[in-house]
Amino acid sequence: MFTTLNSGLPSTGVYALGVEDSNIWVGTWSGGLAKFNGTNWTVFKTSNSGLPFNFISAIEIEGTTGDIWIGTGDGDITKFNGTSWTAFPTSNSGLPSNYVHTLTIEGSNKWIGTNGGLAKFDGTNWTVYVLNSGPYVNALGIEGSNIWIGTDGNGLSKFDGTNWTKYQKSNSGLPSDSVNALEIEETTGDIWIGTLDGLAKFDGTNWTVYDTSNSGLPSNWVNVLGIEGTTGDKWIGTLNGLAKFDGTNWNVFNVSNSDLPYNYVTAIGIEGTTGDIWIGTYDIYGTGFGGLAKYDGTSWAVYDTSNSGLPCNNVTALAVEGSNIWIGTYGGGVAKFDGTNWTVFNESNSGLPDNSIKALGIEGSNIWIGTDGGGLAVYNTTGVEEQTIADFGLGIADLRIGKNPFCTSTIIHYNIPANSDSRLTNTQLTIYDISGRTVKTLVDGEKDAGRYSIKLDGKELKTGVYFVRLSAGTFKTTKKITVIK
Repeated sequence: MFTTLNSGLPSTGVYALGVEDSNIWVGTWSGGLAKFNGTNWTVFKTSNSGLPFNFISAIEIEGTTGDIWIGTGDGDITKFNGTSWTAFPTSNSGLPSNYVHTLTIEGSNKWIGTNGGLAKFDGTNWTVYVLNSGPYVNALGIEGSNIWIGTDGNGLSKFDGTNWTKYQKSNSGLPSDSVNALEIEETTGDIWIGTLDGLAKFDGTNWTVYDTSNSGLPSNWVNVLGIEGTTGDKWIGTLNGLAKFDGTNWNVFNVSNSDLPYNYVTAIGIEGTTGDIWIGTYDIYGTGFGGLAKYDGTSWAVYDTSNSGLPCNNVTALAVEGSNIWIGTYGGGVAKFDGTNWTVFNESNSGLPDNSIKALGIEGSNIWIGTDGGGLAVYNTTGVEEQTIADFGLGIADLRIGKNPFCTSTIIHYNIPANSDSRLTNTQLTIYDISGRTVKTLVDGEKDAGRYSIKLDGKELKTGVYFVRLSAGTFKTTKKITVIK
């Protein structure tokens, strides 16, 4: 078991991971960047390296050079080649925002998605694309020489290296400007787009839109997409069930006509060897239902807390490792299912540092587990090895959302660190819609250092995507929330 007392992990909040040969690169909330080679830890902070900021939000490893590209929460984009650091803040580069959400590498080009738009860096030159009101870039897809960008509220864009083509509800067949999911069909090159108001297919010329009025789509709110490699079947997870589309026929699965445990589908995993479809659901209304399902094309197997070893019915992550299915839950820890036996890892029976799981990653025989505030853990044949520090310490500013998505209400937790001169901190906690309009101010005033929680009543909020913005002194961060009614 690794903790800050017996390892070099510098912070409890793990926000990014990268694997480079035998090295694990770990980006943290306030402790900077760490490299772990299986034996030794090396920690990079603002105090001992060229790292410009200690909150790491994204890590990408360039395959051809091995350079480590680091996105920081309020710092910039930084490149580390193993010896020297090169930083690209907004003050000396074309980066449109210092809050980096996503990175992807296409050849020698680095594509960076931020809350202020998109940037491309070829190693020398920056090209900046500010997408109108600075939307969040939800998804990036590479289709040949084309880059596809899906956003919250500003539609879909394609960039072919020279020309931009922008697709919005007003000028194309895109059914909504809020894009939740992108999948590119390898055999045809078709772009499949899941939105808040239906599903669209775009073949480069023609649009085909599927919604509840003209297809078997069970809800216009599309959460997740999956394309089965061997058959090309499209699996669509929605607010109101699961759909399979083979290009002609629709099959819809919901709680009324199948053994799907809950209609709000949050994850789809396709098992490569068998073609089995694993479906994760999330009990957003607090009914006590939900859980995990497997569908083999004929029969269903349903796993929940009442009939299996699944520790929680809110499934947040799925990973397939050979014949094992790894399930991350929000509040119940991690479960491994080999088809017969369940093994559950939680705070009380293992070194797992937190029961709320945000991410699962497979690296050979190691299962890497990212938790919501408890740090990073790795599971191997000897057990769970914890890498963490004290949870949610007062030395850092922090913002966390309780239940998300939610229907009626959720709890927002935030942390105000102590000032060096012990003064009160000017603090604002604000809710915005996707257009940037302020819809509710929860906190506006000076706060002592400490932990705070406040209830967000969703009764006045319509179904949709919103953003929670915490400003505490010089610290600023934003998180997305989803209201479902």
